[in-house]
Amino acid sequence: MSISITVIIVGLVLLVWSADRFVQGASSTARHFGLSPLLIGMVIVGFGTSAPEMLVSVMAAIEKNPGIAIGNAYGSNITNIGLILGVSAMISPLAFHSGIIRKELPILALVTGLAALQVWDGMLSRLDAGVLVVAFVALMGWTIRKGLRRPMDKLGEEMQQHLSVDPQPLKKSILWMVVGLVILVASSRMLVWGAVNVARGFGVDDLIIGLTIVAVGTSMPELASSVMAARRNEHDIALGNILGSNLFNTLAVVGIAGSIRPFSVPPEVFTRDILVMGILTLSLFGMGYGVKRQGRINRLEGATLFLAFGAYTGWLVVNAAS
Repeated sequence: MSISITVIIVGLVLLVWSADRFVQGASSTARHFGLSPLLIGMVIVGFGTSAPEMLVSVMAAIEKNPGIAIGNAYGSNITNIGLILGVSAMISPLAFHSGIIRKELPILALVTGLAALQVWDGMLSRLDAGVLVVAFVALMGWTIRKGLRRPMDKLGEEMQQHLSVDPQPLKKSILWMVVGLVILVASSRMLVWGAVNVARGFGVDDLIIGLTIVAVGTSMPELASSVMAARRNEHDIALGNILGSNLFNTLAVVGIAGSIRPFSVPPEVFTRDILVMGILTLSLFGMGYGVKRQGRINRLEGATLFLAFGAYTGWLVVNAAS
């Protein structure tokens, strides 16, 4: 058991480090090839910070651990809104400036509703997974089109400033991108192996492990980047990072894992986890669009999100103990 816990810790550390290297390398490489800062922020950074979730869920699906695969995806979404946006807003209230981010909110709500419909019958089939993957491809097409037609949104301005802080040569950028990706794959394999062994050793359902340890661990790149963005007053980077990650998790992560291996979904995923994910997602509407004020997540609202995440995690721990 001690070996498995050590492997989880080492895997998480490597996962966070390699994801950061991969995002930096990929963003810098894309900049060298003339990609607009807005597209880098919406596509490259969003994909890079969600790469841990995708690789861990793919590994879990291959090794027939569907609880970790789906728990990681939905648990990461809950962590992103409750923990990461909550902590970021408590550091610095997050204002919604970018028009594109405000347009992503209703899309995220629709995607969350689609996820609920798919798990309602207790099964994620290859057809369900295919629908998610097609929706993800369509969303990426829409994102790229918007980025090309509107290259300097507020998010793009913040991303341009962020990229200009520490420019890297092309060769170094490519090197870090490749090294980061290789270590991402290896650390994802380590994390899944350790999590499965710990779940079996303590007699805990692998779904609970996926929703807690694995989900929080794979969300560390989002936490690091969002907190740093909040401290620099790069609010739209922090918000765009989370919204993009949740869209990626719900569509691509679950879709690719289900395409590899269809799996049954425990009923509590619908009645507990999807419900919490939906409530947190809908709560962003009142904050993001605002009522007679600019859309923002203030410190009190950030604290509320954080407490909601703590209550949900406590709920999972009590269920696991019982």
